[in-house]
Amino acid sequence: MDASSFIDIFLQASLLALGLILPLGPQNIFLLSQGASHKQFKQVLPAIITAGLCDTILILLAILGVSAVVLAFPVIKGIFVVFGVCFLLLIAYKTFNTPVSINNTDGAATPWKRQVLYTLSVSLLNPHAILDSIGVIGTASLSYHGHARTVFAIGCISVSWLWFIGIVLTGRGITHIDRSGLIQKHLNHVAAFIIVASAAYLVYLNLF
Repeated sequence: MDASSFIDIFLQASLLALGLILPLGPQNIFLLSQGASHKQFKQVLPAIITAGLCDTILILLAILGVSAVVLAFPVIKGIFVVFGVCFLLLIAYKTFNTPVSINNTDGAATPWKRQVLYTLSVSLLNPHAILDSIGVIGTASLSYHGHARTVFAIGCISVSWLWFIGIVLTGRGITHIDRSGLIQKHLNHVAAFIIVASAAYLVYLNLF
């Protein structure tokens, strides 16, 4: 295949991944709120890196077909569902009650360990992310082989990392507009609601 073909595949993968990542799910909302609540961009790097690595792993597992095989076992799937629902509800409660940091002061900023833990939960326990990875990206990758599939994977992964950086920067921009902290407070409440909805959807998928 020539260079133009690889570019076409990269663009196709990028557009597919962008379409999947655009909706403001729990992962995006959490990163947005982190961008709004920290004084410096580097303080949100733990959340960005964790989200990027989680998406990278999910995409690679989906393209390799590993995730679909693992979730085919009822016991493993059941453990994932129970643990996922409980943890998502805990994260929703903590997010809803997170104090608002006015004008980017660090008093209410999330410590890096908690950032990593929260990001892991909203990334790996998000049913939409897993279904998108397995059902859409994994299926789409079957059309490509060899180097073409590698380019497809790179295209999807690149979009995830760039998106996470962009959404954190957007959150930082919000704080320059919202001096009262009201928008940030609403963001936390919306994030909590979406995380609860994700937990409910995870139960629905496995019971009905």
